[in-house]
Amino acid sequence: MSDSPARPKQPIEAVVFDLDGLMFDTEALYHRIASELLAQKGKEFTSEIMRAMIGRRAPEAGLALKTLAGLEESVDDLLATIKERFHEQMEVAVHPTPGLFVLLDRLHESGIPLAVATSSQRAYAEGLLQSHGLRNRFRFILASEDVTKGKPDPEIYLAAVGRFQVEPAAILVLEDSPPGILAAKGAGTFAVGVPHDHSPADALAAADLIIDRLDDPTLLAILSRRGLSE
Repeated sequence: MSDSPARPKQPIEAVVFDLDGLMFDTEALYHRIASELLAQKGKEFTSEIMRAMIGRRAPEAGLALKTLAGLEESVDDLLATIKERFHEQMEVAVHPTPGLFVLLDRLHESGIPLAVATSSQRAYAEGLLQSHGLRNRFRFILASEDVTKGKPDPEIYLAAVGRFQVEPAAILVLEDSPPGILAAKGAGTFAVGVPHDHSPADALAAADLIIDRLDDPTLLAILSRRGLSE
């Protein structure tokens, strides 16, 4: 998406994927469910609310929804309702994002180890990956239970750096949300933003590189050279 895209300063030795909105189009389903829920209550699910929720752990996202929409229900009740509706529909409404399998195949060919770092809970992440036959592609999963502070705090990506035991700058992180990009940058990794309808490119301006989709030629070229600068 840039005439002069940034390049990593050293070879890429590992890649970490966000999950929701990055690997799967779950944010579209979340947006629809939240919009329908608020409409039933005479409220509107605005872009401001979506920005406050995206990329964050459930308790923080739920609190943002309750506060910004001016709802009386408890955060726990709101989250329970959304979770129930989401799981009722996810089997038919959630799909891999464009280019995901091309990128995963290219990384497999390159022998670059992979991980997932998500704000979602482990059981959900494991189940979603398993349902698409992808769990064995990833060396490990870091989920909301593994950190005390959620994105944009860098804790989850610092944990990934520790697990891989490589320099932070040798890790490429793929993210779709502003909190995720800030977390990746805060950990010193090479942060790649992948925008979508509910997280536009201008919101990911802090990323080292912004691409249109996961099989973007610039990204594939970086990984084929193990991230070497030209």
